[in-house]
Amino acid sequence: KKVALIEEDKLGGTCLHRGCIPTKALLHAAEVADSTRESAAFGVQATLQGIDMPKVNSYKDGVVNRLYKGLQGLVKGRDITYVTGTGKLVGRDAVEVAGQTYRGRAVVLGTGSYARSLPGLEIGGRIITSDQALQMDWVPKTAIVLGGGVIGVEFASVWTSFGTEVTIVEALPHLVPAEDEACSKALERAFRKRKIAFHTGVKFTSATQDDSSVTI
Repeated sequence: KKVALIEEDKLGGTCLHRGCIPTKALLHAAEVADSTRESAAFGVQATLQGIDMPKVNSYKDGVVNRLYKGLQGLVKGRDITYVTGTGKLVGRDAVEVAGQTYRGRAVVLGTGSYARSLPGLEIGGRIITSDQALQMDWVPKTAIVLGGGVIGVEFASVWTSFGTEVTIVEALPHLVPAEDEACSKALERAFRKRKIAFHTGVKFTSATQDDSSVTI
């Protein structure tokens, strides 16, 4: 089939640039840190001297950029019409971009995702979303992760491996509540073993911050 791909941001969307791929790169760096700490158990003499976040981010960005270039090559190699802009569905078979209409027998809407907040939670200062967390060039001493879903527990795991004291606050009864309960309980056991604090069944009410701390 002849295909047109319309994208308002970078090819690859949230998953490649601000989601799955960069967080997995951070998780791999965190795994290396944990392996270094535990190296004596394997008869390997190694010492973890610290976390160089600018270099960690350089590794993460390298992974993303390599896949981004590969994806661009695939689109070009398959002769896909690539359109940069915001598409608007104007008919059953028509999408409009910047005044130009593209028609097709099938229209697939891949609307993507974005980091959202909660009523009463103003993003700014020390209150950040996962988008800003991916760009941090330092390791926080302490962190509150609001929400124990997939993204929240990923950052909790990474930061713990990097030396941060982490507390997760989740409104539902279990961490990763969208998963099978057995998986949730297994994750909770693992987090307890790693001394990652979490409070489930606790709803967010408000957050205040000053120059040195955030209180929820």
